[in-house]
Amino acid sequence: MDPIEVSASTHVGAAPGTVYSLLADYRAGHPRILPERFFGPVTVEEGGVGAGTRIRLTVKGFGASRVLRMAIEEPEPGRVLLERDLDRGLRTIFTVDPHDGGSRVTIRTSWVPRGLGGLVERLLAPRLLQRVYAEELARLKEIVEGG
Repeated sequence: MDPIEVSASTHVGAAPGTVYSLLADYRAGHPRILPERFFGPVTVEEGGVGAGTRIRLTVKGFGASRVLRMAIEEPEPGRVLLERDLDRGLRTIFTVDPHDGGSRVTIRTSWVPRGLGGLVERLLAPRLLQRVYAEELARLKEIVEGG
């Protein structure tokens, strides 16, 4: 089955370093952008900031929840942060680029759906993730712009 990819971007009125630092901090920063209706608490199992961090979190959607175990990588430190699911192959990439006196932040998730459930994922997950990303980006914007 072909991979599913969902992404969203926004402009944030803060320097790329400020934005990236918040995203890379899984103890105090990143959890603040996660909407409670879609995520449970983030548990840091190793590290805590950037590459080498391992986290566990609960993702909620479609009336169910599941626990994800993620390894954090920095393919381009200060610009690209990668969350790699240790069990299912899901990958979420946060990219922070300088843009118009602030930053352009993009969240992109990709995964290969499996089995019959994969057909349902292909139909419903992209729309749900767009809502999740809109909330995450709005929270990020509010935090780093001081609102």
